[in-house]
Amino acid sequence: MPAERTNGFETSLRGVRSQLVTMSAYVTEGIGKATTALLALDIAAADQIISADDELDLLALEAEEATIQLLALQAPVANDLRELVTDLKMIAEIERSGDLVTNIAKAVGRLQGIELEPSLRGLLDLMCEQCVRLFGHALDAYVDRDAGLAKILPELDDRLDDLHDEYIQTIFDSRGRHVLNTQQALQLAVIGRFYERIGDHAVNIAERVTYLLTGELPEHAGATRAKARRKSFEVGG
Repeated sequence: MPAERTNGFETSLRGVRSQLVTMSAYVTEGIGKATTALLALDIAAADQIISADDELDLLALEAEEATIQLLALQAPVANDLRELVTDLKMIAEIERSGDLVTNIAKAVGRLQGIELEPSLRGLLDLMCEQCVRLFGHALDAYVDRDAGLAKILPELDDRLDDLHDEYIQTIFDSRGRHVLNTQQALQLAVIGRFYERIGDHAVNIAERVTYLLTGELPEHAGATRAKARRKSFEVGG
């Protein structure tokens, strides 16, 4: 690769990295803002978060176009190709996380008049903090090229899953005591799922960082089962 092409490629690549960092910042800030709006049932604040998702969508589109252009025009190989593939996957993960933040904000309008017990408020705060921690660590692993940090994300996500389980049980308890009606309980349960899914996206980003640094593709349970079935068919045939 000629020197001038290398310099241009590196400049463009840094631009894509910067876009990913900006997008991630939208998500991490949005998680906190959406939770604050939810706990206060602040429709005006929720509307601002919903509107801000348009900017994240635009950033995602611009980052995707820039990455595809690099793939098409620079014909990268080896590590450069792996980085661009990683970036494309990360764009999707971050954008979907932003959609989940927006979904939390949209739920504010459907919960007007609800009385959230302290136990539920505390768990929402804890899930918010854990989501922010997960997403922040995932981004740090990407920026710092830190495979060790990427590998601890599943453990942090386990903590979020535990909080989510406790949150769902608390909703059931509140419904059983008639503090919440069925519709309110369902809405709150769906919101909890949004936080849990954000954590999953952070883990996916960490897996992509591992791929970037090691070349190891993330294993998915379904894919592993399909491989086993194929192998058994081949042996049987």
